[in-house]
Amino acid sequence: MDRLFELLFKYRPIVFEQGDLAFLASGRTRLWVLGAGLLGAAAVATYTAARGRASITERGVMAALRLLLLGVLVLCLLQPSLVISTVVPQQNFVGVLIDDSRSMGIPAADGRPRSAFVAEQLTPDQGALVQALAERFTLRFFRFSSNAGRIDGPGELTWDGTHTDLAGALDVAREELAGVPLSGLVMLTDGADNGSRPLTEALVPLQAAGVPVFTVGLGEETLRPDIELGRVELPRAVLEGSTLLVDVVVTQQGFGRRTVPLVVEDAERILAEDEVTLGPDGEPVVARVRFELQRTGPHSVRFTIPVQEGERVDRNNAREVHIEVLGERQKVLYFEGEPRFEVKFMRRAVEEDENVQLVVLQRTAESKFLRLDVDDADELAAGFPRSREELYRYRGLILGSVEASFFSHDQLQMVADFVSERGGGLLMLGGRSSFAEGGWSGTPVEQVLPVVLPDSPAGGGDFLAEVKVSPTPAGLAHPALQLVDDQQEGVAARWDALPAVTVVNPLARVRPGATSLLTARGTQAELPDGPQIVLAHQRYGRGKALALTIQDSWLWQMHADVPLEDQSHETLWQQLLRWLVDGVPQAVSATLEQEQVEPGESVRLVATVGDSSYIDVNDAEVVARITSPSGMVTEQPAEWSVERDGQYVASLSPSEEGEYEIEISASREGHVLGTHVSHLAVGPSDDEYFGAGRRTRTLERIADETGGRFYTPETVSSLPEDISVTGAGVTLQQELDLWDMPALFLAMLLFMGLEWGYRRMRGLV
Repeated sequence: MDRLFELLFKYRPIVFEQGDLAFLASGRTRLWVLGAGLLGAAAVATYTAARGRASITERGVMAALRLLLLGVLVLCLLQPSLVISTVVPQQNFVGVLIDDSRSMGIPAADGRPRSAFVAEQLTPDQGALVQALAERFTLRFFRFSSNAGRIDGPGELTWDGTHTDLAGALDVAREELAGVPLSGLVMLTDGADNGSRPLTEALVPLQAAGVPVFTVGLGEETLRPDIELGRVELPRAVLEGSTLLVDVVVTQQGFGRRTVPLVVEDAERILAEDEVTLGPDGEPVVARVRFELQRTGPHSVRFTIPVQEGERVDRNNAREVHIEVLGERQKVLYFEGEPRFEVKFMRRAVEEDENVQLVVLQRTAESKFLRLDVDDADELAAGFPRSREELYRYRGLILGSVEASFFSHDQLQMVADFVSERGGGLLMLGGRSSFAEGGWSGTPVEQVLPVVLPDSPAGGGDFLAEVKVSPTPAGLAHPALQLVDDQQEGVAARWDALPAVTVVNPLARVRPGATSLLTARGTQAELPDGPQIVLAHQRYGRGKALALTIQDSWLWQMHADVPLEDQSHETLWQQLLRWLVDGVPQAVSATLEQEQVEPGESVRLVATVGDSSYIDVNDAEVVARITSPSGMVTEQPAEWSVERDGQYVASLSPSEEGEYEIEISASREGHVLGTHVSHLAVGPSDDEYFGAGRRTRTLERIADETGGRFYTPETVSSLPEDISVTGAGVTLQQELDLWDMPALFLAMLLFMGLEWGYRRMRGLV
């Protein structure tokens, strides 16, 4: 297309983009233009005044064509020109940035790697591109992958970088060449960008400095045939024995509709095996696998699809994800306002779970309570906790059938803060004193709940309906609701087989942002407000809130239609309580911004520090104790970030391959606030082989936002001349004539031919 444009208009499009239109005709010529206008008006008058066979419309068309012809002649007489700034040869610099990462070694369909273009075009005294650039500019070469730096030439490239940081490369080149007249930067890459910094941060300074970036995209946009494991989402930490339901995204080209195996394993054993039926070419599919992790400590879980025959890339068929399996016991407080069977059967369901401690506080009479599974005689001795320190000892809170008026206003606010500030999990159960029937409308807790409470109880508090529960699409995919180990049997079928239960709290709406997981319909008649919300959840502040609106889930264990060996009730409560406390933070916690790094690569450690009331602390002494794979122990202080209360940061640069243990401890005035242990995997990365097709959109964005252009190996020959007309660096002005463009000559021939053809068609010649 550019060649055709240049053929018609003498110059390439970039010349018109960079130049300014001007007319160089003298004053005398402008008088001639005025005369030509008068002649054109006279020509129109002769057509309109003429008598003969031609109609007014025909005379008007012929007059318009003649005026257009005269207009082209007038334009040529005005001597149109482009005024453009061009660089002065050999007085300006150009930075050449070359991608030195592993993805440059990926072969094309002809077997040649992407790096071959660099070797052919940029080798001194041989490459056509480097010679054309060197004739006009002084060149400075840079290599970049996970970091960037100056090199003397392409001969120093190794193509072994494990990441590509485009933003960092642009920053380094801009800073290195800040003191010289710079006409632009040339970036040769496939466009992969897996650096940690946003690209925008590097483009804005280039825009401000007026430095254009010319990108050369290497490689194919689509690699075919190829299979790639995409996103795999696992939590950072789970309780020992938790069942994980993991979605694995699989993309492919050239293997459409084929069935391939998917293997999940850790260092000790195969955790799961399944088959994935691939979709049409280019369409991702989601494979769902279920497995458990038993041993406490850090785990590296590997998801693999065996390499298929003919695949272009064999290093993107596996993903390794790191996860921490916790063996600590999580405490959940269950406060029940009246004796009922839910307490007994919930305790029975989780009594063998070594990682969940269900502490029960049941009101038996006015100011009298039954305490079960407490740690000592002082725990909950005064009833429901009256201070944040006492309540925040628990990671989860279950409220049974207990009226809101039982609590003081401070306690109600404390329950809301337990979720939003402490980050705990709250579950409210259905019952005659729960939700609106218990007077919870208008309390601080109402806003925490994922369901919308009516202003007043239905039927004056006498509502009762028998319902049949079924999961929503979101519920079918939720790990807490998987009642069967055999996925072939079907989760929906197991829920359909459970007996009906009852509700006394009619709730049909969830809050915006909340998710409904279980719903129900009446067995005798339809519910007045539509399907009943049975289980819903939402994130609230740092924590989560759940609503389970049925009052007798124990029927799923004791109903006559439930076989003795059926473990659905036990499985449901074990998984619900584990989900309730999943991700609940400690007073002192730490996260690593990357779960795996390479030796020598820095990683940012972010610690959050609070006191026993989870109030952020800014004056703590925070130290990271780092144990390397070889057993060497070092300590590194973390400093308050200033950006956020209670946040402390440290930068680590591990040098050994293997698993690092990082223990964060925080203290204030000699009092230990808490500790937290996390792990970091250090080893080589295969990130460069994922999404390895050319990222054309990224490269076009870099060029467009800085005033450069995007090229491919087929169009790069015009690059040196294009840089010359960008106007950056030391320049001089040129005037390029436009009056002799072939397009103007063709336009005159066209208008003359159209007039003659129109006359002939209408029989006027």
